[in-house]
Amino acid sequence: MSAALRLVDLTVSYDRHPAVHHVSAEIPAAEMTAIVGPNGAGKSTLLKAMLGLVPHIEGRIECTARRIAYLPQQAEIDRSFPISVFDTVLLGRWSRFGGFGSARAPDLHDAHHAIEAVGLAGFERRPIDTLSVGQFQRVLFARLLLQDADLVLLDEPFAAIDSRTVADLMAVVRRWRAEQRTVVAVLHDFDQVRRDFPSSLLLARELVAAGPTAKVLSAENLMRARAMAEAWDEQADACDVPMKLSA
Repeated sequence: MSAALRLVDLTVSYDRHPAVHHVSAEIPAAEMTAIVGPNGAGKSTLLKAMLGLVPHIEGRIECTARRIAYLPQQAEIDRSFPISVFDTVLLGRWSRFGGFGSARAPDLHDAHHAIEAVGLAGFERRPIDTLSVGQFQRVLFARLLLQDADLVLLDEPFAAIDSRTVADLMAVVRRWRAEQRTVVAVLHDFDQVRRDFPSSLLLARELVAAGPTAKVLSAENLMRARAMAEAWDEQADACDVPMKLSA
């Protein structure tokens, strides 16, 4: 199986203190991969590193995707801006028409279709600050649909939403896999990971295991990850390796 992403001895840091330490792993192409681990294990940091949103001081990231779509945690999104559901979804095409262009008829059609696909038909003109957490997550998934990306990165996509919304959005994720897109998701629900994600990467600041989920989420690996997370020294000396950008 080919790799969509290859992490080579990757260390990611904040203020020269490693948040992810010397990770080497491959993310299989056209597959659904979960990033799991204890709280503070560096899962979201690793996802952001794949996008170049955080510095890393050592190693490199190799990516074969032509287009990447990213869903941040809802807590990182300001919903107070006065914008409608439709216009939020249409932002998925921002890279095509930019700040001074305008959406074309196919873009408008695709936005309506994406909203229907996530179960929000009739919500097009609703302001996003009037939506529930689950409804807003559907909006964000609709926006991802418009990006038509080869690689989709999801940071805690099912946190604090109801079971029906989880089921509907998982149907979207499976559709991406059927279309040969690569999906990488930071998740906390091990039962869901075992049920829905064939591939996993288990972190505890360092890599514990990567590969088929059934092997990665073994009792032995989970105990090791917990022990590693509890033993991590937050007061350790800063790393002295000079910072360099990824290749």
